[in-house]
Amino acid sequence: MELKELRKYASENSVPVIREKSSLLLADLVKKHKAKNILEIGTAIGYSGSIMLECGEDIKLTTIEKNTQSASIARKTFFEKGFEKRTCLIEGDAKEVIANLAKEKKQYDFIFLDGPKGQYIKYLPVLKGLLTNGGVLVADNIFLHGMVLSEEKICHKHRTMVNNLRKFIEAITHDNELETKLYDIEDGMSESIKK
Repeated sequence: MELKELRKYASENSVPVIREKSSLLLADLVKKHKAKNILEIGTAIGYSGSIMLECGEDIKLTTIEKNTQSASIARKTFFEKGFEKRTCLIEGDAKEVIANLAKEKKQYDFIFLDGPKGQYIKYLPVLKGLLTNGGVLVADNIFLHGMVLSEEKICHKHRTMVNNLRKFIEAITHDNELETKLYDIEDGMSESIKK
C-alpha cells in the first residue's frame, strides 16, 4: 500500500498513525540526524516506519508492536515497499522487548517513541541506555489533545496518562544528559539528543 492508502486505511479502521505535519517533522529529524539504526516503539500498520525507511537506503529499523493484526499489516506494508530486509518487527509488549534489547546491549542512534503514552516515563531510563551518545529520542503525542498543557481538571479516565506525560516532559527537559526541544505541532513532539 502507498502511504496515502495506508493513511486512509488507518482512518477508516481507527488505527492511530502519526499526523501529517508531524510525519514531515519526523522525516526531517531522521535526515537531520543522519539516522542509520532506528528503534520504533509502536509499529501500528507500518506507516511511520515506512516514512523513516524512505529517508535513506542505508537505514535499518527495529520496530515493536503488541497488536498481532496491526503487526501482520505492517509486515505486508514493509514487504510491498521492499523494506523487509531492512526491518526487524518484534511482536510483544514494548516494556519487555526494550528490557531484552538492553540486556543484549543493543544501541540505536534514533528512537521513535509512539507507543502507549502513559508508559513513556517508565520506558525513559531503558531508552536512554539504548541510545548511542549523540543519539536522538523523538516522542509523539506528548501534549495528548492539549490535555497535558491544560490547567483545567482532567477527567479521571485520562488523569494517569496526562500526569505521566507531564512527568515525561519534565524528565526530558531537566535531564543533564539530554538536550531537549519541544515542538508545538499537532499533538506535540519532542526531540532529545543524548550528550
